[in-house]
Amino acid sequence: MIPTKTMLRAHVRQLRNALTADELCLMSARLAARLEEHPRFREAGTVLLYHSLPDEPGTHDLLARWADRKTLLLPVVRGEAMELHRYSGPDCLRPGAFGISEPQGEPFTDFSAIRLAIVPGVAFDHAGHRLGRGRGYYDRFFTAHPLPAAWRMGYCFPFQLVPAVPADPHDRPVHEVLTLSLPMRKGEV
Repeated sequence: MIPTKTMLRAHVRQLRNALTADELCLMSARLAARLEEHPRFREAGTVLLYHSLPDEPGTHDLLARWADRKTLLLPVVRGEAMELHRYSGPDCLRPGAFGISEPQGEPFTDFSAIRLAIVPGVAFDHAGHRLGRGRGYYDRFFTAHPLPAAWRMGYCFPFQLVPAVPADPHDRPVHEVLTLSLPMRKGEV
C-alpha cells in the first residue's frame, strides 16, 4: 500500500530528525561531491539549483563554488507562481517566501539554455516521482515551462528515497534521482 502524502512527509521527517546536524552535513558534502562529478552537471553551463533549507541537502557551498563558472538559477516565489533568477553571490540574496533566500533582479526567461534542473523534495521514488512540501510550485513551473533541454534531477538524502511516492496526474517526475548509498548495518542483507 502506498502511504498518503501526509503520512510520507511525517515518516521522512521522523527519519531526518533521528540524524544529527553533523550527520546531515556530512551527507550533504558527500552528495555535493557526487553531483560535481556527474556528467550532466559537468557539461551544463546553466543549472537550476535551489537555496537549501536546514532540512534539505545543502546547496550553499555548491552555489559558492560554481557561481563564477556556471550560470546558476534559483527559484523565486511570486504568489502562486515560481520564477527563476540568476544567482550572483550571497549579496544578491534576500529573505523570500517561506524563509527561503531568493536572488533579486530580473527574472531569467531563456529556458532553452537550462541543461540541468536540480530539484529538492521531501521524498522521491525510483520512478522519479517526487513528493514536495505540498504547494505545487515545481510541478506548476515545469508544466508551464517544460525546459526542453533540461535534465530534471531529484537531489536527496538516502532516507528520502522511498519505495513509492503517491503521484497525481499533474505531478512532474524527475528523470533521475541523485542520492547516496546507505551504509549496510550489521545484520542487514
